[in-house]
Amino acid sequence: MLHGTIPFSRLNTTGKELQYLSQAIESGNIAGDGAFTKRCQNWLKDYLGCQKVLLTNSCTAALEMAAILADIQPGDEVIMPSYTFVSTANAVVLRGGVPVFVDIRPDTLNLDEAKVEAAITSKTKAISPVHYAGVGCEMDAIVGIAKQYGLTVVEDAAQGAFAQYKGQPLGTFGNLAAFSFHATKNIVAGEGGALVINDPELVERAEIIWEKGTNRSKFFRGEVDKYTWVDVGSSFLPSELTAAFLYAQLEQSEAITQQRLRLWARYHLAFASLEFEQIAQRPKIPANCQHNAHIYYLLVDSLATRTHVLKYLKDNGVTATFHYVPLHSAPAGQKFGRTSGEMTVTDDFSDRIVRLPMSANMTLSEVDRVISLVFEALDVQVTVGNTTHQDYRQRQPVFRAASGVVA
Repeated sequence: MLHGTIPFSRLNTTGKELQYLSQAIESGNIAGDGAFTKRCQNWLKDYLGCQKVLLTNSCTAALEMAAILADIQPGDEVIMPSYTFVSTANAVVLRGGVPVFVDIRPDTLNLDEAKVEAAITSKTKAISPVHYAGVGCEMDAIVGIAKQYGLTVVEDAAQGAFAQYKGQPLGTFGNLAAFSFHATKNIVAGEGGALVINDPELVERAEIIWEKGTNRSKFFRGEVDKYTWVDVGSSFLPSELTAAFLYAQLEQSEAITQQRLRLWARYHLAFASLEFEQIAQRPKIPANCQHNAHIYYLLVDSLATRTHVLKYLKDNGVTATFHYVPLHSAPAGQKFGRTSGEMTVTDDFSDRIVRLPMSANMTLSEVDRVISLVFEALDVQVTVGNTTHQDYRQRQPVFRAASGVVA
């Protein structure tokens, strides 16, 4: 019997979204670049310590702006993981560029920095590392390679908001970075994103591209007496309604992140026995990274096991999923991009990953139910010390105390 469905992702609101939406409407200005847009941009700029932040209508839009700012021309190559969402590559392809797919690391599922240099050719223009699951790539190595070869770094930090690498926020290492506030992310605005500009030389042009290729921002600052079309650009601004919703989320971003981390830790501790018996691999978080609990996943032993686990969870009212079809194997990836080296880890892990429900407003009983169903789906006897997985329900108080989740 189903108890109640548990969605893969559930909207988590802070209580001020409607208030701020009303304020935006009452202001009479719901177009982009209004008061809430500026509040969000200033908030993010202060948090990140970057040169400039521009809100966008999606992370896809931010990546497309970044490709323009990186001056991607027809034939230019951009190195990226194959294990990423299509927008990472589409932004390059739309400029006539060529995505160059590199394999991922077997611990973090991030771009394997040890394989980047071998992918560089005379056509290489940029590197686009993707911070998978909010775990930072090895940015010291990637930035070092980029400097050595004169390449632009565009961080795809769609999943990386409020995560850190060596104590520094993700999105502040590259020349440019893109964040997502899509409804499935930790901090949401329905749709929405942000372009982070860390290179001061790119700030002025970023504003122009953001404003449809005009110098409108200069005009409103009184720097020119009229504004006109001066460069390429598009309508990348979000509405004030999107920004108002986002601002309520940003104000509570620390609390949201901490709650997700507590739930993530609960999953992680519960599944230690599966990893101990080599039945499933848990996420690996390097010591120099502070993740943001964007995703909790398990790597099971085969595609068949993955298919069975997902079906079992679905049959019991829980929505879990896998992630990307690797871009190098997708029809468009084969048409527009190329690979560098073998894709062994990418091909293997993309068949075996199981992504479990994660929302800041999940209840303890929901998390515990997902955990129990995973154990049931795997149908294994797991003994660690004197305890088996069938004893999980009796051990819930132990997990609760260890994970720091308050019932």
